[in-house]
Amino acid sequence: MTLAPPPSALADTVLERLTVEYATAADPVRAERSVAYMKGVAPFLGIPTPERRALSRRVVASLPRPDERDCVAIALRCWELPEREYRYFAVDYLRRHVGRLSSGFLPVVRHLVATDPWWDTVDLLAAHLAGGLVAADRPLVKEMDIWIEDENLWIARTALLHQLAYKEATDTGRLFGYCLRQSGHPDFFIRKAIGWCLREYAKTDPAAVQDFVAGARDRLSPLSVREALKHL
Repeated sequence: MTLAPPPSALADTVLERLTVEYATAADPVRAERSVAYMKGVAPFLGIPTPERRALSRRVVASLPRPDERDCVAIALRCWELPEREYRYFAVDYLRRHVGRLSSGFLPVVRHLVATDPWWDTVDLLAAHLAGGLVAADRPLVKEMDIWIEDENLWIARTALLHQLAYKEATDTGRLFGYCLRQSGHPDFFIRKAIGWCLREYAKTDPAAVQDFVAGARDRLSPLSVREALKHL
């Protein structure tokens, strides 16, 4: 399903400022290196992260706080621009204002995850947007139960990683259950995500992760096991 950006005067202003600020800072040589590093997933402007974030602060300076409609418009319009840095701006902006978003924003997150996906945008959307929305509205976990089975590996990866920052609030039944449900997946990015979410939870409850891996070692890939136990 294609989502169209809703009208938003704030989005008009943000995008006008953003495209000017970012375009003036473009570095074609650095952009080529970024394209190569990111496996050609998208073109880049070639703006290093510290400079990009400084420019972003100038873009939003003196502007009012957005409502959810503004956030939808800004995110979708940034996703329509080819260069990857515009999506990084949108992700940073959404993270800053996730507390202003309702459960109705989750379909937008899904659209952002599924459009030209790669780990650079997906992982932040998973941990900070999907995770933040589910934490604020627990019935949304039912959507994660659907996403974990999705044929799009990036949607499934989002479900795996959405609890990444939950610590003591982690639903361990879902954490371990999701890992088992995707344990046979052949793709590197799913296997890596399984190990990553387990490794992160091990900072909170190392014994639980050790016990889970010990009991599921014959089902988990060597990569998942290695990542899960990396710091134990």
